[in-house]
Amino acid sequence: MASLTNILAQAKQRAVDKGLAYEGALTPEEAWEILQSAPNAKLVDVRSYPELDLVGRIPQADHIEWAFYPDWKPNPDFASQLKTQIDPESLVMFICRSGGRSHKAAQAAHQIGYTSTYNVLEGFEGDPDAATAQRGKVNGWKAAGLPWKNA
Repeated sequence: MASLTNILAQAKQRAVDKGLAYEGALTPEEAWEILQSAPNAKLVDVRSYPELDLVGRIPQADHIEWAFYPDWKPNPDFASQLKTQIDPESLVMFICRSGGRSHKAAQAAHQIGYTSTYNVLEGFEGDPDAATAQRGKVNGWKAAGLPWKNA
């Protein structure tokens, strides 16, 4: 188990390497370690409600939709919902299906004054399997065997 300091340093270095406009990028395993070791850290799942219902949920996660299914229109109230639910002083990690929407959410949070924002790389389901194009087997939260439950 890596220390919180080491995990955050690696995440920050990834942000520098990738030119990210927020604090850092975490692997799912690192995000889980942070949840275990930093009591005020928050994991915000930005997937849609149908995704949560059909694919699964992370029990410890807060939920704020980034975009609405089925047309994927952006949530115009994302920033205000975030401010209502999550303390801006918290270390905040964002997760989605595969890392794209959570990247945008981390950027948006940073732009409205959250100073410790992180994207969870690979997301909940990760990349599609080359043979079947199914997610959840190659990488991501589920493939790492981290806690989750069916809706």
